[in-house]
Amino acid sequence: MSPAPEPEPTGKSGKEPDGYSLLTDGTSVLIRQARPADFDAVRDLHHAMSSDNIYLRFFSMSPVSADREAQRLCRPPEPGHVALIAAQGDAVVGVASYEMTGQDKAEVAFAVADEMHGRGVATLLLDYLVSIARQHHVRGFTAQVLADNSAMLKVFADAGLPVRRRVDAGVIEIDIPLPAGEADASLADYLDAVSRREIGSGVASLTHLLRPARVAVIGASRREDSVGARILSNIVSAGYQGTVYPVNPHANTLHGLTCLRSASELPRDVDLAVVAVPADAVTDVAGQCGRRGVRSLLVITSGLGADGARLLATCRRHGMRLVGPNCFGLAVPGLGLDATFGRDHLLSGRAGLAVQSGGIGISISEHLSRLGIGVSSFVSVGDKLDVSGNDLLTWWEQDGSTTLAVLYLESFGNPRKFARNARRVGQRMPVMTVIGGRSAAGQRAAASHTAAAATPLVTREALFGQAGIIVAASLGELIGTAALLSCQPLPAGGRVAVVSNAGGAGVLAADACGDSGLELAAFSDPTLRRLAGILPAAATIANPLDTTAAVSASTFRACLEAVAADESVDAVISVAAPTAMADLTGAMGAASTGKPLCAVVLDQLEEVCLRPERGSAADGGSPQATPSYAYPEDAAAALGHAARYSAWRGRPQGKVPALDGVRGDDARELVAGFLAGSQAGGWLPATLVRELLDCYQIPQVSTVLVGPGSERDVLAAAAALAGPVVLKAEVPGLVHKTEAGAVKLDLRSRDEVALAYRDLSAKFGDTLAGVLVQPMAREGAEVLIGVAHDPVFGPLVVFGLGGVATDILHDHAARLTPLTDTDARELIRGVRAARLLDGYAGRPPADVDALADVLLRVARLADDVPEVAALDLNPVLARADGCVAVDARVRVFPVQPADPYLRQLR
Repeated sequence: MSPAPEPEPTGKSGKEPDGYSLLTDGTSVLIRQARPADFDAVRDLHHAMSSDNIYLRFFSMSPVSADREAQRLCRPPEPGHVALIAAQGDAVVGVASYEMTGQDKAEVAFAVADEMHGRGVATLLLDYLVSIARQHHVRGFTAQVLADNSAMLKVFADAGLPVRRRVDAGVIEIDIPLPAGEADASLADYLDAVSRREIGSGVASLTHLLRPARVAVIGASRREDSVGARILSNIVSAGYQGTVYPVNPHANTLHGLTCLRSASELPRDVDLAVVAVPADAVTDVAGQCGRRGVRSLLVITSGLGADGARLLATCRRHGMRLVGPNCFGLAVPGLGLDATFGRDHLLSGRAGLAVQSGGIGISISEHLSRLGIGVSSFVSVGDKLDVSGNDLLTWWEQDGSTTLAVLYLESFGNPRKFARNARRVGQRMPVMTVIGGRSAAGQRAAASHTAAAATPLVTREALFGQAGIIVAASLGELIGTAALLSCQPLPAGGRVAVVSNAGGAGVLAADACGDSGLELAAFSDPTLRRLAGILPAAATIANPLDTTAAVSASTFRACLEAVAADESVDAVISVAAPTAMADLTGAMGAASTGKPLCAVVLDQLEEVCLRPERGSAADGGSPQATPSYAYPEDAAAALGHAARYSAWRGRPQGKVPALDGVRGDDARELVAGFLAGSQAGGWLPATLVRELLDCYQIPQVSTVLVGPGSERDVLAAAAALAGPVVLKAEVPGLVHKTEAGAVKLDLRSRDEVALAYRDLSAKFGDTLAGVLVQPMAREGAEVLIGVAHDPVFGPLVVFGLGGVATDILHDHAARLTPLTDTDARELIRGVRAARLLDGYAGRPPADVDALADVLLRVARLADDVPEVAALDLNPVLARADGCVAVDARVRVFPVQPADPYLRQLR
């Protein structure tokens, strides 16, 4: 009996994370909550299990076990009961559940169809149960497993979670503590294990897409100016050795290949179908492909609109991976596969390229081909309904060909997973991007052509910075940096030697280094003596080094090798102005430096790679190519990116530290109580803000809240503070107190306090909910610490200049949670005004450790309580003896957070 009809998922309608996920062989299953209507299907699953499987599951061969289990699993939802089914098509192939056995523990159970054993069904269901349990603050799982049930024991052992066992009469009692939060050391191990499983299944699913043996082109036209005709022509002319099936109902043959009349005539198990048909026919074609067992679709067609959801649902139901729609195609030059409608075939090489804009992708790939870098695989993801940058990063990580990853993405479906993948891949190869949509007009254009809102700039910059992604400001800068990274080693630091045959050009190169965050190296005395011995008296023996225009090629090369040998030099920029005396390009290409070398040839039009003659390296081996640029600024920008990437790879990765005194359960209860009375959310009153921050031991200035109409109590509170005080009006909905005249500062006498209170009462009248009385804080550096909740990215922690300067100077840095100790310190040093914290105008340096601790506590709060939509601590006074928040506001809203690390397709 089949389960009740299941509408294709278009979002999260319930509490539990229903969706499609990949098994170890790359096929997909639907994981969803069990329902009463599933009773027959679940019972039939158990009836069909072998006797051995039944015994291992129920410890007996009772004929009523299947009925009892179906009733247990399919009963209506209730607290403490979670039951999931795994379905392929109309068949239930696995079930899993947990039942609460105490206040914080739950017993888990699994059953998998006999024919599905060994494909990761139980492990996938366990990952879903862990995700649900952690969201409900379950502390651990228990299970009872027969000692003979090696398969189930292996599922628990390989999960990546700590497992405790106790044997009793042939039954193994399993106890599995679940990670409590981001700071729990076991969480990193578990997420690493989940990531390994996701990589394996994802790569298996992409093999049909990126290493296809059989390709169909649906919409292959006889009209040479059509997209379908061009794609088929490119596949044939690029030398693809696999089998190609053109689909055209009006032609017998195309390019010598026999045409099929429709996708329904395709042979079984075609790896890749390229779809270039009118928009209103795409979903029907996808259904035909699915019924013929096609494994992946590349949909070129644009303008699907609402039919995009139907297309994705069809692909999910039939287990097909989908690229597009609205894309330029894909190419794997090493296979001779060019399923694009580009003008030229791409050079096979080592750069992986994924773009949302096909035109941008073709431009980048043609430059990569021109430079000799080449492309390992090119995918235009278009509207990115399924296959995304996440998938391609994991593919390039293991494909054996890619050493440089290049992305142009305008939106992100799962940014936390993307950041985790990019950090991992970035430790093995550079991951590069160029930011599009920096302006308001650019964001509107990006949204219109990718059918998704472009991610705000500050959020993308935070994501890229934490993930170690190299961010170029322009396409030219991206290509120039790729040229350097593809053929030169990474610099050990940012100290640069500039060598030029023209003094002015050397000065420009020195300025460009400063603009790119590099510094000029100070040559050692031996280096200076060596240079003086080979250069004429008119040369400038300094950095930048001016060799004079009459220098010979051999001398110029000797200068490059001399400065590179200096231990104070990490990289070299050589600048050559064309003269009739010597052609220096050969010298720059042949120089053996052992360190990154960038050449600048002032009369060339674009970047190139200088390739020396074979055997010209000093050590007799094959010399590396040298990237050559038209302008010093391009070379310095590329070298600056390389130096920062090298520093990122070499830095401590950081950890999410455990924090003392955190009361996350109390914080969640406090916010839940507020939302129970204000279901739409809103700004927390001052008393609740203080209680919430106290749950995380975030230091706050002493505050007394006095109700409205009580001048006597205000005067008493001010007198008790024994010093200058501040009065702040507490008005519901009032956010910017200073601008609204709701703050009275430095009140030193009883009369001043009384007058200030009366002014506030008169100004705000009946809206005045109370008055906050605080001591006038001692001076310190004013900074802002805050949280902004992005609906896709999650919490974003912001640090910057505080007080009234916040909205004027816009000196901010941001990081996504979870925040590591390294992230916290980089946040503090990531603003232009960071030097204020080092002491100024006679003031001592601020306690940066205390600031970092507050940042980590705020980030933990944002992770623990996802209902926090906005949090502002402004200003926070940073002093030598610590820091304290002077003003705080928090806005909350109801939310059902998704698990960003769950193994689930988009």
